[in-house]
Amino acid sequence: MRVMFSLICGLLLALNTSLASAADNPFDRNPIHFADIDGVSIAYQDMGPRDAEPVLLVMGLGAQMLHWGDTMVQGLLDSGYRVVLLDNRDAGLSQKFYDLSAPPVWWMLVKEKVGLAGAPPYTLADMAGDAVGLLDKLQIQRAHIVGASMGGMIVQVIAANYPQRVLSLTSIMSSSGAPGLPESKPEAIEALASAARGADSRAERIANGIRVSRTIGSPRYFDEAAAHNLTERVANRGSYGPGMVRQLEAIMASGDRSPLLAKITAPTLVVHGEADPLLPLAHGRDTAKKIAGARFVAIAGMGHGLEPHTSELVLKELLPFLHAPQQVGAH
Repeated sequence: MRVMFSLICGLLLALNTSLASAADNPFDRNPIHFADIDGVSIAYQDMGPRDAEPVLLVMGLGAQMLHWGDTMVQGLLDSGYRVVLLDNRDAGLSQKFYDLSAPPVWWMLVKEKVGLAGAPPYTLADMAGDAVGLLDKLQIQRAHIVGASMGGMIVQVIAANYPQRVLSLTSIMSSSGAPGLPESKPEAIEALASAARGADSRAERIANGIRVSRTIGSPRYFDEAAAHNLTERVANRGSYGPGMVRQLEAIMASGDRSPLLAKITAPTLVVHGEADPLLPLAHGRDTAKKIAGARFVAIAGMGHGLEPHTSELVLKELLPFLHAPQQVGAH
């Protein structure tokens, strides 16, 4: 009887610990939904009050909605916003395009250098359409749209092509794609290429994810424990290298988006890390210069990642902007 009592107590303790952990994690305490957007299944989460101002978060290359991190999402929820996140097509829990080709990254880079890049399987405009279609499904007429890295490029397309749907635009650690901007550091390219090649085991996926986070992340604020926790959670949902390659094709095919940025009229905030090895600081400055009235913020010590402390620094800029986005400043 005492043994059974001890087992029950242990089980209850484990359950309470699990529930406490989930309560600290906005992703785990909110369900995952799926929407059919023009025949493409998009995984998403919809958090916070339904009558609050919505914030749509769009993540980057090969990344999942989890990569926004608990600090960023909880910060927005605590500020009273409705937070909508999605996994882009070919990533996370959204639909994978298994029947489409995915050439080696090195071959794509060679073709781009010599001007032979062909038509991609899909485009950034297609991914922007996925996001707008999700807003339609949720009956959200207008939203603050926030994108990181490739996600920043996607929300740029939304702001330019669907201005009536945008309350404000925030582009984080992203780029205009204009020629002549500084290239990525070789170690950052190699880390992403390694991730795109995939892994044979969960342990290898976790090790690769941590290496990518350490290589391209924020040198001043990199958090090994947080990176390990996040990468484990991402690995539990799986990873898909070919999808990352096809997303990269979409980025490369979009080319110079400067004319597109000139069309944007939404209040805009551009945030970029001073230590970004993947898209150096000049990419953020150039993006802001090409969007009328955009405010540019450079964050010291921030690389190409949203670690917990980095997210706090971004939130310090983002939350006041969302509260009064019309009060944009000069570059």
